[in-house]
Amino acid sequence: MDFQSKVVELAKRIENLRDSVQTEEATKHSFVMPFISLLGYDVFNPNIVIPEFTADIGKKKGEKVDYAIIQDGKPLVLIEVKTHTENLDNHDKQLERYFTVTESRFGILTNGIEYRFYSDLDKPNKMDSKPFLVVNLLNLKDRDIKELERFSKENIDIEKILNMANKQKYIVQIKKIFKEESLEPSDDFIRFFATKSTERRLIQPVIEEFKAYMKIAFSEIINDMVQDKINSLNSQLSVEIDNKVDDETKVNHLAAVAWNAIAMLYLDKHGKGKDYDIKWLGISKDSKR
Repeated sequence: MDFQSKVVELAKRIENLRDSVQTEEATKHSFVMPFISLLGYDVFNPNIVIPEFTADIGKKKGEKVDYAIIQDGKPLVLIEVKTHTENLDNHDKQLERYFTVTESRFGILTNGIEYRFYSDLDKPNKMDSKPFLVVNLLNLKDRDIKELERFSKENIDIEKILNMANKQKYIVQIKKIFKEESLEPSDDFIRFFATKSTERRLIQPVIEEFKAYMKIAFSEIINDMVQDKINSLNSQLSVEIDNKVDDETKVNHLAAVAWNAIAMLYLDKHGKGKDYDIKWLGISKDSKR
């Protein structure tokens, strides 16, 4: 089974089981351990995956992160797990503390459904405040699977991931800002477009007026893009169907011609050609000449 199929299979498993998974321990065993396994890491080998990895902070002893993926005897990835009903926004500081006191290069905060990937791109050994990659297994996109595969044991390359992460962290934030602005445009965002659209003085009533216009404009842009995509897919499908029909028609026509020729040879050979009507084959005796 290829990597994509494994991810899709796990997503289906999560969808089927999530109502029965109510605790953090159940989330670990039912969702997170299978996720680590599909990446190619042996969850039952303590030299590769260490559960309850010690991450003591200063004088505070006994601090443990849920999992550490080990490479060359050192922690490469720390994974902190919460129940699938938890809002992960409330727990990134906990992972940040663990990240700071270890040699790990990546941190993952997850509730078994959503996976947030962090690194120390802004300042060495200090986990970034924003994830460079967010993957929701119940809302998968093709690019998510491609990025996840970078973390598989077979493909992992730290430098390549860091290069990707450095670009991706800005893309993630830009997408987030754009989504927020499209739903609820800020005054600064409105002014940017309004100054290009009118010479009116941008007092607050005018800004509020343009806010309504921008919401409509963004909604129409998104709807138009979706409709264009649907039309494009329909057009491609129509062409494929037409091509298929044309091919089938050609095959059927050639088959009919072949059968007619065989039948007429048979009838001529057996002396039935003069009086035998073969209209059922699509031609008559008179028309063969």
